[in-house]
Amino acid sequence: MINEATQTFNLLALTGQIQNYDWGGDNYITKLLKRKNDGKKIAEYWLGAHRKAPSIIKTSVGNQTLDNFLKRNLKKCLGKRVARKYGRLPFLFKVLDVKKTLSIQVHPSKKNAEKGFKEENILGIPLTAPYRNYKDDNHKPEIMVALSEFWLLHGFLPKSKLIARLEETPEFKKLVNIFKEEGYFGLYKNVMEKSNEEVYEILKPLIDRITPLYKNKKLDKNSPDFWAAKVVDESTNNKKLDRGIFSIYFFNIMKLNKGEAVFQKEGVPHAYLEGQNIELMANSDNVLRGGLTKKHVDVAELLKNIVFEETNPEVLYGCLKKDNLERVYETEAKDFELSKINIAESQVYKAKSRSVEILIVIDGEIEIVETKSVLNLKKGQSALLKAGSIYKITSKKKATIYKAKVPY
Repeated sequence: MINEATQTFNLLALTGQIQNYDWGGDNYITKLLKRKNDGKKIAEYWLGAHRKAPSIIKTSVGNQTLDNFLKRNLKKCLGKRVARKYGRLPFLFKVLDVKKTLSIQVHPSKKNAEKGFKEENILGIPLTAPYRNYKDDNHKPEIMVALSEFWLLHGFLPKSKLIARLEETPEFKKLVNIFKEEGYFGLYKNVMEKSNEEVYEILKPLIDRITPLYKNKKLDKNSPDFWAAKVVDESTNNKKLDRGIFSIYFFNIMKLNKGEAVFQKEGVPHAYLEGQNIELMANSDNVLRGGLTKKHVDVAELLKNIVFEETNPEVLYGCLKKDNLERVYETEAKDFELSKINIAESQVYKAKSRSVEILIVIDGEIEIVETKSVLNLKKGQSALLKAGSIYKITSKKKATIYKAKVPY
């Protein structure tokens, strides 16, 4: 048993966990963390206490996983209000490197997640089963900030734009009347419930038409043709065309520049296409997939969780605080808040943490001073600050830090 009295410092070094997925990049995350590349695709770096990959913290009594540490220090670390409301660290902090297109996906509401998780537990479906839909009982709203030029799909196109898209794509003209008569739900249900043979019959002429254009670099990234051709070019199975390709034409294509953000709320279908980002979300791994993946796709469950309405994409630029150092990306989420801190030489960032905070240095080097505790962090390194910490951050040159916390 760890003696809580030994946990005297509010400032603790934190090390995350790498996730290897086939859509990941080769070296962005390893360069950020200054680690050797073992030849695997490096897709995500997790900072948090999720049971799948809890971070490691360095304490006065040795290294511990963050989830175990929180079990013994919940109120002291999270703060009484956050501990009482959530009973756990309510967010998960990530760095992503997207080289290949991610699956079309949607995240459930809190109510649906609790219901689905309970039902699958009753059925005795193992948490690790590839056909399981709900890995936990939590919702998963999320915000991402681009660390490079970043491309993604985000929600259904507005009605007039979607009709124009279907009409200008010869292979999809037959879908126009379905959309006009049955709306977003009817259109999406129609293509998701088609047989593999029907999907292939519709998509094969499209792919045959756009692939030569893609190969000859004649397609723009703002065009769905580019991403549809890219998906097929990356596929190892030429005899089957993924029905997720329809969604590329149904959804908004967004380009974010470095520092720009987008919020994905529950029920909004989306997919990351290319680039690197910082991502902050509710502490969950619940993903319901709709294609562009080899993983489990449960169409019936997917249809229950998507909000079938148009989306007008909103780019978030963040609000600069009075100190001119911290930019806060405000959203409707109650579980988390993300901000970016830029510090130049001779500048001092001062703050008091009202809830638990996690910081990661994306560029430069910093020194954090909290009462009697001092921690020096280099690029790629992270720290955890307990609730009630009064601290300041300085840098000998300049630095960029991203901070995750629970809003008050």
